[in-house]
Amino acid sequence: MQSTLSLSDLELVLALVRGRSLQGAAERLKVDTSTVFRAIKRIEKDLGDLLFERGRQGYLPTELGRELAGYAERIETELQEAREAAARGGSEPAGALRITTTDTVLNGLLLPVLGRFAAAYPQVELELIATNTLANLSQRDADVAIRATRKPPEHLVGNRLGTLPSAVFASETYIARMGGTVDLERADWVALDESLAEHPSVRWRRQRYPKVQPRYRCNSVLSVAGSVVWGLGVGVAPVFLLKDRPGVRVIEGPVAELETDLWMLAHPDIRHLKRVKLLFDFLRENLAPEMG
Repeated sequence: MQSTLSLSDLELVLALVRGRSLQGAAERLKVDTSTVFRAIKRIEKDLGDLLFERGRQGYLPTELGRELAGYAERIETELQEAREAAARGGSEPAGALRITTTDTVLNGLLLPVLGRFAAAYPQVELELIATNTLANLSQRDADVAIRATRKPPEHLVGNRLGTLPSAVFASETYIARMGGTVDLERADWVALDESLAEHPSVRWRRQRYPKVQPRYRCNSVLSVAGSVVWGLGVGVAPVFLLKDRPGVRVIEGPVAELETDLWMLAHPDIRHLKRVKLLFDFLRENLAPEMG
């Protein structure tokens, strides 16, 4: 017997896969949770099969649920492309482009150059999301992720944009307060807190200076760099953040063990969208001089 599955049904399944809960799906669809609950029960009854397993972790899709969500994603991508073509009249790239990255990369690398991208492509609507966690591109929490990493996730496609060196910095004010020289074994360190305990700078400092106990702790690399600029102590920061900052000097480095790559990553289903490809090309050409 042929199913009565509709496009709106597929949209609901996809929203529940991405939202992982009735509330999450309802927020994406701009309806109430009872509407989502009734609709998914109706779809499952029509299909004669479960699409989601209900548990403590929320609504987890079954194999059939994932398969239907995959069809919905492909339809969504085709619709995005159609809207893009209609908006540009066949030539001008258009549409929303959600970019997720860390506050460090956003403020230190992207914002200085994105104005030129926006001017070149005025019909592309940029949405910038600053977070230390990698957004789930498969769930379309963002379209593109720009991340400093040596091992990008295998399920994403991407381009390496360049190499990011890091060093230990201190301000001239702090150096003067220390009598003109800084002993890193005894200096006041500004370091990342336990929320970023596996960050390369934390591992390197513990190996290189095992007796050091940081005096100050921050929950972002950008905050570490700011604390160094204002003379609190010494800290590890990407070279691009502080290389042109007056009154700040490199105390050690660039440190080879801290070198990492910058990647632009996208879900395979949207990598061929024109606005995504344009951003790849733009960042590859414009970020290299900024990286250090």
